[in-house]
Amino acid sequence: MGQATLEIQRISGHAGAAPGAGTQRDLEVCKLIDVTTCIGCKACEVACLEWNGLPFEQTTFDNTYQTMPDTRWNYWQLIRFKEVKKNGDSTLGEFSDSDNSDNLMWIFRKDQCMHCSDPGCLRACPADGAIVQYQNGIVDFQQENCIGCQYCVSGCPFNIPKFNETTKKVYKCTLCSDRVGQGLEPACIKSCPTGCLQFGTKEDMLRAAEERTKQLQKNGFTNAGVYDPASIDGTHVIYVLHDNTNPEIYGNLPKTPRIPLAFTVWKRFFKPILGGLSMLGLAGIFFHYVMLGPKRTQPEPTIKQEGK
Repeated sequence: MGQATLEIQRISGHAGAAPGAGTQRDLEVCKLIDVTTCIGCKACEVACLEWNGLPFEQTTFDNTYQTMPDTRWNYWQLIRFKEVKKNGDSTLGEFSDSDNSDNLMWIFRKDQCMHCSDPGCLRACPADGAIVQYQNGIVDFQQENCIGCQYCVSGCPFNIPKFNETTKKVYKCTLCSDRVGQGLEPACIKSCPTGCLQFGTKEDMLRAAEERTKQLQKNGFTNAGVYDPASIDGTHVIYVLHDNTNPEIYGNLPKTPRIPLAFTVWKRFFKPILGGLSMLGLAGIFFHYVMLGPKRTQPEPTIKQEGK
């Protein structure tokens, strides 16, 4: 990665106490997750916890190799374990106890915030400054501005933001915006022993993903492809999948993620209209004051007494 990629730029006038707030790279950044080379070691999970100082808590065993069933407010990255069968046409599917063990394979997917180009959480959030999207594509939460409404939870097509009942705030992966702001890789990238995780510009990562896809297709995975869903204008976390025609098999990765229509209508239509009506109301109050003056106290009525 060239030196120009690591240039740091400040967003003038941006305020906030969140780590890395106000810093960014010049270029659009991206994390590449090559599912085909992940070995499920969970080093990225530990690195995320340690770098962000997240408190760990006891997990619940549910007969899988996963650390826990789902991500939590204090557990932003989770390796999902899945055993599937490889069909003759190179597609992957659910397996049953009667399947030939020769056709079974493990797949591991690193589940985390996708840092969408069109973030559903940002569309849904009514609190100014609680969710910000830097010019490099990172979507960051600033908890000091969060009002705990949880609309971002409903607006996310990947079920990522998680609510803390104690603090009444919502949390998720920040793509290590503090590290990226200083020209460093996210902590999980540094910990990966297989090269499954890569980080750089979106252009470079797409190129690397396409090259890896071609290798997989030559090796029998003819449906291999890059997961970068166009339905939300792409993401800044992309995957290389053995079978891009069936992403749901990778721990419920949605094939066509979409932002709920209600949040789209609110953000694009009703919110600007209501904002405009509010401005008209303020203008009416101003001109009323100018033309008629301030409100005056009514004089006390004179009471006429009898015989006078």
